[in-house]
Amino acid sequence: MKLIRSLQLPSAAFLFLAPAVNLVWRGGTGYSFFALLALALGAAIANRHTPGYFAGLRIYRWYTVGMSAFIIAIAVQQTVFHFWLPRQFDALSRFPLALLIFLFLRQMPTRHLKSIGWGCVVGAIAVGIAALIDQPPGGWGDAHRMGNWYTNPIPFGDTALLLAFLSLFTLGWDNPPHWRTLVPRLLALLGGGCASIASGTRGGWLAIPVFVILLAAQYRWFAHKIRFVALVVVLVLASAATLSLKPVQQRIADVTSDLTMARRGVVGTSIGERQALWEASGKLFVQHPLYGIGKGHLSDVLNEMSKQGKSPPEIVNERAHSDFFSTLAELGLVGVACLFLFYFGISVYFWRERHATDPTIRAASYAGLAVATSTVIFGLTIDVLVPVMVTSLLALMVATLLAVIDARKRELAAVRQARPLEVQADDIRA
Repeated sequence: MKLIRSLQLPSAAFLFLAPAVNLVWRGGTGYSFFALLALALGAAIANRHTPGYFAGLRIYRWYTVGMSAFIIAIAVQQTVFHFWLPRQFDALSRFPLALLIFLFLRQMPTRHLKSIGWGCVVGAIAVGIAALIDQPPGGWGDAHRMGNWYTNPIPFGDTALLLAFLSLFTLGWDNPPHWRTLVPRLLALLGGGCASIASGTRGGWLAIPVFVILLAAQYRWFAHKIRFVALVVVLVLASAATLSLKPVQQRIADVTSDLTMARRGVVGTSIGERQALWEASGKLFVQHPLYGIGKGHLSDVLNEMSKQGKSPPEIVNERAHSDFFSTLAELGLVGVACLFLFYFGISVYFWRERHATDPTIRAASYAGLAVATSTVIFGLTIDVLVPVMVTSLLALMVATLLAVIDARKRELAAVRQARPLEVQADDIRA
């Protein structure tokens, strides 16, 4: 364990950098991820004979299964179907690799793991500043949606929104909370929220009510009348201010227009294309229910369907713009089972610990639930599990937050064990 103690500070630095640079430096989160993986691999080799080092895989078995299921299913599918597409392992490989990082991080003191929360703060503030500085003439809107040069506006806006709210969730583990730590976190909420609005990613906004409910539960706003009234007032004012913004009004108006055109059979809209993609994915599932058409084959199959007049050519795409429908078409029932195992594995332990009295465990639990639920919600209208920058951050966030819970439990247990010894020593001196 001496090796792990010597790696605590660099690990904390990489945990800070991963969310801080996700939206402003291409590959920055990946570099941090693999740096931590290298440290974790070294620690695993050094502690391969240490009792209990790998016990986390058994203790959190659903997390282990959920993070590994997709990779195993894809490997088996490519073997059975006799094709080889290594690219399909890239983004999803971050999940099983994160298991090694989790085993490493759970050995560290929680004070070092908490740096990931400040990374979220810096990342949200940085992207908020970028939204102000890079604002085009006439402001952000349908013609100019905010993103960056290495990803499109949808995952950009979703990630900005998640970082913004994680800044508030992780406030709960500050000991003690202070206005000096609250101010930058509120700035992060504002910055990340502005970037999300500038990106115009409507689907991601569906997660906001869930975030608010989780925050209210974490800080027990529902249990105090004054806090609850204050929450309602703040929400009404914030909603009114947000709905008054032109980009928001335009994107909401686009929904009505898109739905009207979709009813008329027009495909060339955001909602129309998604509807057609999902219908085509359903047809492919009916034809290949067990194991789908093959991971990575959706574009080719949709192209063939369009040539046969079975689907519109506008929807030929590598993905179905939904984690569920992409998985349904490409991996069938086996893939859907893997998807639900993944969702369950990244949420169940956070759900079980949400009532913890310890502020650190409670904050990590609700932050983890925010990550898990947003992954599901974002995945309704876009493929979350495809961009490497997203899967790297997601895998690292879940591994770190679960490590915080595990490490904090053992810290509290050590304190409880030490107290009887102190009492005995006092009795002997008396």
